Amino acid sequence: MDILLAILALLCGLIGLLGAVVPVLPGTVVSFVGLLLINLASWSAITNTQLIVWGVVSLVVIALDYVLPGYFSKLFGGSKRGIMGANIGVFAGILFGPWGIILGPFVGAFVGELLNNTNKERAFKVACGSLLSFFTGTGLKLVTGGMMLYYILKDIIVAVSDKI
Repeated sequence: MDILLAILALLCGLIGLLGAVVPVLPGTVVSFVGLLLINLASWSAITNTQLIVWGVVSLVVIALDYVLPGYFSKLFGGSKRGIMGANIGVFAGILFGPWGIILGPFVGAFVGELLNNTNKERAFKVACGSLLSFFTGTGLKLVTGGMMLYYILKDIIVAVSDKI
């Protein structure tokens, strides 16, 4: 059973890391599930305190992922249409692969602001804010998922090296 838990935990950690850049996958949640799974192994060194800390960190990162686009759009002078355009751009961008995921929110915010009868300079500024929000949120998710994957791998490596 421990081997199955380790394999599932590792898969969750890897999928969670992928989910940091693919908006459809709940990366932080999947990474945390991996940490929970590895904790269930009989040899796991992951403590309940670590689980609580990573659970809180995960919740904060998830909340920030929803708050950052609105914050950055307002910070850069965006309207409701610009924010809505950025959100639509996130999902439409998935259809165009990695570049679409990166540029979708930018294009969406730009078009949304133009539909709000703002000038091109302002629309570009808001679109840049949307892009900055995407990179900030993605960076937070990558760091969080990467750290949880590190703890999963560390736990597995220590267990394997103890058996050798």
